[in-house]
Amino acid sequence: MKKFILSTLLIINFLLLTACVSAIQGVSTISSIISVSNDRRSAGEVLDDKTIILRLFNWSNKDLILNNAHLNFMVYNKTVLITGEVATPKIRIYTSKQAQLQAPKISQIFNEIKLGPSNGLLSRAKDSTITIQVELLFQNQEVFHPTHVQVMTEDQVVYLMGAVTKREADMAAKTAAKAKGVYKVIKLFDYIKTRPKAEIERDRIKMFKNEQKTELEVKKLISTTK
Repeated sequence: MKKFILSTLLIINFLLLTACVSAIQGVSTISSIISVSNDRRSAGEVLDDKTIILRLFNWSNKDLILNNAHLNFMVYNKTVLITGEVATPKIRIYTSKQAQLQAPKISQIFNEIKLGPSNGLLSRAKDSTITIQVELLFQNQEVFHPTHVQVMTEDQVVYLMGAVTKREADMAAKTAAKAKGVYKVIKLFDYIKTRPKAEIERDRIKMFKNEQKTELEVKKLISTTK
C-alpha cells in the first residue's frame, strides 16, 4: 500500500512540476491525503494557517519583484517558514517584510531563503521525493502521530514544524534523517510539556477496544478448537 502511495505521489509531483503549475514543492503531501482528525491545533487554528499560506502563495505569484524568485511556504500555528532562492539580499529582506503584511495574524517568520538562481525541476523533484520518504517513515513509528509533524524539503534540507514534546521532536528528527538524500534536518517546533489529556484518553480507549477484540478472537479460536 505504501509503495502504491509513493508511486502515485511521485507521478503527481512530476506532472505538477513539469506542467509549471504553482505546486507547493517539497511540502507535506501524504498528510494532505491522510485524515487530520488527530491535529493538535483547533479547527480555527487550522483554518487560520490555511488562510495564511493561501495568501502568501497568491501574493508571491503576483508580486513583480519576485518574478524570478523561487519561494515555498510552510505555516504552523501562525508561524511561517519561507524557503527558496532569490537574486539579491535586498529581495530576501523585502520578501520577509512583505510576507508579514499579507496576514496580520502571522506571529513569527523564519527566513531560510538562499541567494542564487532558482532550483531546477530535477532539484525540486528530489525535494518532493525526500518529503514523501520522510512522511512514509513517520508511519512506521509509534512515538508520535504523523499528522503532528509537518514536513518541507528545500535543497535536501528537511524542515519540521508542529506542536510536539521533546521526545516526539527528537524521534521526528531522527526518523527524517534516515530518508535517502537528506543533507540536514532543522526543527522549528512548538514544544509542549506533555501530550494533551484528550489525546491520551483517546489512545487508552483505542487500546481497550483492541484488547477486547483480541480477547474475543481468542475465545472464538478456543471455541472452534473444542
